[in-house]
Amino acid sequence: MKAGVYITPKKDGTTLYRASITAKDKHISLGSFSSEALAHSAYMKAKEVLRSKKDLFTYVDEYKEGKKTPLPFEKAVILVNLRDNGVYVKTPVYLEKRSFLYLYSPEIIYTFDIDDLFYYSNHKIMKRGSHLFVADYGSQINILSRYGIKPHSVAGRDYLFVNGDETDLRYNNIEVVNRYKGVTKQIQNGREVFIVKIHVNGDIIVGRYNDEITAAAAYNKAAILLKRKGVKINFGRNYLDGISEIEYVALLNKVRVSESIRNYVISDRKEDNQ
Repeated sequence: MKAGVYITPKKDGTTLYRASITAKDKHISLGSFSSEALAHSAYMKAKEVLRSKKDLFTYVDEYKEGKKTPLPFEKAVILVNLRDNGVYVKTPVYLEKRSFLYLYSPEIIYTFDIDDLFYYSNHKIMKRGSHLFVADYGSQINILSRYGIKPHSVAGRDYLFVNGDETDLRYNNIEVVNRYKGVTKQIQNGREVFIVKIHVNGDIIVGRYNDEITAAAAYNKAAILLKRKGVKINFGRNYLDGISEIEYVALLNKVRVSESIRNYVISDRKEDNQ
């Protein structure tokens, strides 16, 4: 076999060609290929990356331009990082002084705080639509949950990227504005007001409140009342931070919601799913 290549028989009797390389005492798999020639070509490209003085973004540009190489992009990133920083990370990460880059693809590069390195060196980022997630203990975990951002949150309304760059996922670049479902903070007459809406065939105003916790409880109360009236939507629940169950029940009993909720009558229209 050519250098860097070994074969693995498959159950159907065909042969799979694997490539690997050893660098800085690390044995690194480069992937599986349909032919010995492709596997060897990936191995030779890996050797070039390790020996070259080209910087990371030169290789990024090569992959953007579609220059032919069987070496997967993420393997090239791993090798460049190992070459430049002397650290092997099994995900496509490149270390910088106080942060690191996660190169999802040649076109999409995320920046994280160095404190998150351990997590993302063990969890590969995946993407579905605009949602970023990792597989963790058999579940798909939205990576924005690490910032306290809830699944229902909307960028630009419930959380902001301070510098306007949605690929900059450092903690000081993410500002959580609205933490709770149905709650929107607004500035009225120079003070904060928390407006609560709940969706049933359109938005219904639940009320306006002076603090976020009361507003979140009001959403929950509205959901409970609508359920009792026969609305079949799964509204979900806001889990309130920093108060006990006893305090929560007392707040739920005390908080007032609009007449639109208290007097709601189901129409013949089918409720929207939420």
